[in-house]
Amino acid sequence: MRARAHAKLNLALVVGPLRPDGKHEVATVLQALDLHDDVELEPASRLVVEGYADDTLVRRALEALAQAAGVAPGWRATIEKRIPVASGLGGGSSDAAAALQLANALLPSPLPAAKLHAVAAAIGADVPFFLRGGPQLGTGDGTELAPLLLPQDYEVVLCLPEGPTKASTRAVYKQYDARRGAVGFDERRTALLDALGRVRHAGDLVSLPRNDLAASEVADDLVQRGAFRADVTGAGPVVYGLFERQADARRAKAALRDLGRTWLTRPVAAPERATA
Repeated sequence: MRARAHAKLNLALVVGPLRPDGKHEVATVLQALDLHDDVELEPASRLVVEGYADDTLVRRALEALAQAAGVAPGWRATIEKRIPVASGLGGGSSDAAAALQLANALLPSPLPAAKLHAVAAAIGADVPFFLRGGPQLGTGDGTELAPLLLPQDYEVVLCLPEGPTKASTRAVYKQYDARRGAVGFDERRTALLDALGRVRHAGDLVSLPRNDLAASEVADDLVQRGAFRADVTGAGPVVYGLFERQADARRAKAALRDLGRTWLTRPVAAPERATA
């Protein structure tokens, strides 16, 4: 069986204080993209993950699923990577979610959705989102999800700037805490929810708050080239620009090639189901 593991954007990311469980309170708008990895899975005598040597999340997810289902982890997973690693696009989490869905479908007694969600949440905050896809509002530690009706009629330019190696997500959050970034979280969360209530057309997404964790001059460059919204996704370093016209998006993508790797993609309203 195989499935597409879609990338995601954080169209907004508002970050609050540390919770008692050591995670941060967040309010984030998550949107799946057409850019995707491919994950294949088949029964095997033992657990094997191929195609991406640095994988940890797919293996952890399949081990956790086997434990929750009371079965031996007997699967061979093959990952074909397209989503850049450690970029803020959630590729590893998406691969893990795809593997969970595929393996769960092969179980004699598949786990119900709520239990599969719990397994996913224990692997990483973004993993449950990829079990659903489409636009979602993530709250709590990011795993409490509510569907959103948001426009899907726009083009997305992604840019992974060349430069120093990205700091780990843990380090980005540590820097955020050191500068007391969580101050005013309640007000920013309220502003996000109010802005979501006013979104009717793609251009209305410009009113969403900016990313609390990271910023980039590349976002300003994308706006100058016609993006109606541009920001960093997740903890970065990928920067996205949203465009109403594909021609403008193509020109912006071409203009940013000297800054790093670029992609042209689109939002995905719902994930594709696994196929045999």
